Amino acid sequence: MPYSPPDIWFPNLNIWFQNVPRYAIDIGPIQIYWYAVMIVLGITCAALIAFWYAHKTGQKVSDYMDLLILGVILAFIGLRTYYVIFNFDKFRGQPITAIFDIREGGLAIYGGIIGALIAGYIISRYKKIPITTITDTAGPSLALGQAIGRFGNFFNREAFGGYTNNLFAMRIRVDQAMYTTPELLERVYTFGGVEYMQVHPAFFYEAAFNFLLVAALVIYRPYKRFDGEMILLYMLGYGAARFFIEGLRTDQLIFFGTGLPVSQLVSAVFVIIAGVLLFRGYMGMNKPVPVPEPVKKKGKRRRK
Repeated sequence: MPYSPPDIWFPNLNIWFQNVPRYAIDIGPIQIYWYAVMIVLGITCAALIAFWYAHKTGQKVSDYMDLLILGVILAFIGLRTYYVIFNFDKFRGQPITAIFDIREGGLAIYGGIIGALIAGYIISRYKKIPITTITDTAGPSLALGQAIGRFGNFFNREAFGGYTNNLFAMRIRVDQAMYTTPELLERVYTFGGVEYMQVHPAFFYEAAFNFLLVAALVIYRPYKRFDGEMILLYMLGYGAARFFIEGLRTDQLIFFGTGLPVSQLVSAVFVIIAGVLLFRGYMGMNKPVPVPEPVKKKGKRRRK
């Protein structure tokens, strides 16, 4: 047990964190959140893995540098656009500048994935590279970037679930947590005069799964059975995991007043599309390839 009230506490693991900062740099008007640092770190590590594999397979690393530049731009646009669209009531009546204020979070990963995939398609058309080559090269990098970027939620005290007392249960100070709910505030723990909520660390579940997914994809990639398989396995694995993890979260984006979490719907779409295309890919491998019959050449008649 800690001697003084920590900011974040894992009671069943006996791990606690004192004075967890939101800012990596906070000097006068210069404020850089750890949330942003973790996203940039995730992008950097993901890019390095993709560059390494491109070099290893004899591709032009410069093509993937171009993909990185365009991908970052479109991914950030997607991250914010997805969040704003499905959380529009928060911005109703606010100045237009509020849409661009991401200092307190407000980036949705699925929007970034969609933006990155669009960037891959554009580079594929422009560079005349098969889209399956790009996705097989960059697919594992998507999962790695997400795994690292998720720890930005730790510093922001967000992306958590409802009450739990499992091994990984996490306590967050009520006065620091983002996106609290009345249900969570019904069960509050007090330590050293500080109130805590005890929740599922949903961001940690997702990060841990993504690290495992990266390892599995990198190990399996040399044995892939058809082009495009890697991105489909990523979509299937991430979509299935995110579907269940999203169900735990208390800060879900809802699909236009239907009560359905939009990220669960997108996850289901990812799983269905990936499952169908993987099935078609594996079945197509077992079909015999028709061999064209040899063309009989007509001999020239000799003149007598």
